[in-house]
Parts: sequence; structure tokens; C-alpha cells
Amino acid sequence: MKMMKLKHLLASLAAVGLTVLAVQTARADIALHNAITGETLDLSFAKKGGNTEQFKQFMQTGKNPYNGNKEAVEKGKSLYMTGCSGCHGHEAEGKLGPGLADDYWTYPRNETDQGLFELLFGGANGMMGPQYVNFSNDDLLHIMAFIRDIYTGDPKKAKWLK
Repeated sequence: MKMMKLKHLLASLAAVGLTVLAVQTARADIALHNAITGETLDLSFAKKGGNTEQFKQFMQTGKNPYNGNKEAVEKGKSLYMTGCSGCHGHEAEGKLGPGLADDYWTYPRNETDQGLFELLFGGANGMMGPQYVNFSNDDLLHIMAFIRDIYTGDPKKAKWLK
């Protein structure tokens, strides 16, 4: 009888421990939403190879760990030139799509790293489709680091720096 009570107690403690762990994990992760619809983004559609330690860190904090990293910025520039400059310009000055280097954001959530990732991953109105088909999640973080690096607007408005 004592052994049965002990097993029941251990099982209960294990269940409580797993519940606490699940709650802690859920609180630590950010929730990503589509910039237009507000629906939760389904990251299972992401291009393979982007679930790096840096992306996992981003999913914990909502801050891009590549910001300010010169090697990451250079990689982001290369990716940007290949996939983004046709619409946004080689210097992010804007062409078919809006400029990305100043402090005016068509979508104000882009002032944060989380908001910019949501827009890049899930797309926006107009011609800006979801970029998960072209870039991995880690690639998107590199592109974001480049965009942040070429910013020419007022640093006080740069929420990603806070």
C-alpha cells in the first residue's frame, strides 16, 4: 500500500513538474502574428536550415542577435541584394516597395525586430508576399540586421535599439 502511494505521489510530482516546465517555456517564447491578419504565423512552412541557435534566441527575446554583427550584416546585404533590392532599391531607398532605411514604417510594428520578422515571414499588402518561400528564418534575421545597419533615421525612434 505504501509503495502504491509513493508511486502515485511521484507521478503527481512529475506531472506538476512538466506543467511548470511547459508554462515556463510558453512564457519565454514570443508569439509571432501575421502583419495583416493578426493570425498566428505557422513556422512549419519555413524553409529548411533556419532553426539556428540565433533564431532560437530570437524566439526567446524578440531581439535579433545579429544586429551590429558585421559578418551577419554583410551576409544580410548579400541576401537583400538578391531577393529584396529589386523592389526596395539597392540602398533600401524604395522603388516599387517602400524605403527601408529611414524612420518611416508603413507598418509601425516594423520598428521592432519581432514586427519586422513577422512582416518578412508572412508578407504584407500589395506585392510583398511571404518571404519564407525564399529565405530561411535565419536568412531573414540576416536581412533584418542589414536593414537595421543602414538605418538613417532618428536613433531615438529605433525601438530595436532599446
